[in-house]
Amino acid sequence: MSQVATSESAHEISAQGAFVRQKNAFSTPFGSEPGQLPVEAGRYRLLWAPICPWAHRQIIAFKLLGLDQVISTGKASPVRTEQGWEFSLDPGGVDPVLGIRYLPEIYAATDPAYNGRATVPCVVDVKTRRVVNNDYHHLTNYWETVWKPFHREGAPELYPVALRPQIDQLNEVIFDEVNNGVYKAGFAESQAEYEKAYDRLFARLDWLEQRLGQSRYLFGDQLTDSDIRLYVTLARFDAAYYLVFKTNRNRLVDFPNLWAYARDLYQTPGFGDTTDFDAIKRGYQLGNHANNPYQIVAKGPDLSIWQQPHGRG
Repeated sequence: MSQVATSESAHEISAQGAFVRQKNAFSTPFGSEPGQLPVEAGRYRLLWAPICPWAHRQIIAFKLLGLDQVISTGKASPVRTEQGWEFSLDPGGVDPVLGIRYLPEIYAATDPAYNGRATVPCVVDVKTRRVVNNDYHHLTNYWETVWKPFHREGAPELYPVALRPQIDQLNEVIFDEVNNGVYKAGFAESQAEYEKAYDRLFARLDWLEQRLGQSRYLFGDQLTDSDIRLYVTLARFDAAYYLVFKTNRNRLVDFPNLWAYARDLYQTPGFGDTTDFDAIKRGYQLGNHANNPYQIVAKGPDLSIWQQPHGRG
């Protein structure tokens, strides 16, 4: 019987009540060196769910770089079931390429001893039918570098060599205090840990608000990997985190620079057209952590405001 953890059975809470996210088990890099995953068109399938920020940023990178033409994608339903992420959106309720109904099936087939949560995003080698990478920390960097031979003509340089040390440093901060910071607040099981995460989150958002008052993007006028990583949290902030995770000091729309910056990205091809607000609301507001016994989904916010002029061109 599979030992893959389902839903909330992987309890990622410290003795102090802090949320401690599980580590990624499949982290073999893509590349041309021995032991690395070969960069090969048509060989891989990226499994994702539109609710998930870690998965969403892969899809944004695919669209910006044109990799959606060489790596197929399989989309799970936004509400994770007790059996794990489910491919109920597909005909027959199974992924059309892998033939699985629930994501833990492919994790169990890859490693019967794996006992963590089966997470998205994950990359499956279609030839071997095995999960080969679920390291969302580095996946976009692989798409931006070793997959460059497959980039579309005119694709942006999202991870320029000269900026990589600064991008990596900022990405670590954004992940710890913002991307994962909202989860640290939302999943905390003690008041002290919740308030610690809350305070760090808003201190960093205040810092980012000031930084984005000086430049269009996080690194001047150049769109980079860091902007993708920040955007996916901002897009979910008012519709999910503010309400469900109690990150309610300010809404995104209350930050003039962050809000204009988020609209700027939303109106950029690859960002808004991959942002599914209905899936985001349903996934966070109907999930097991939402404490929503009557399964009521909030009607707002008004999404038309995302199309308002941003003035950052």
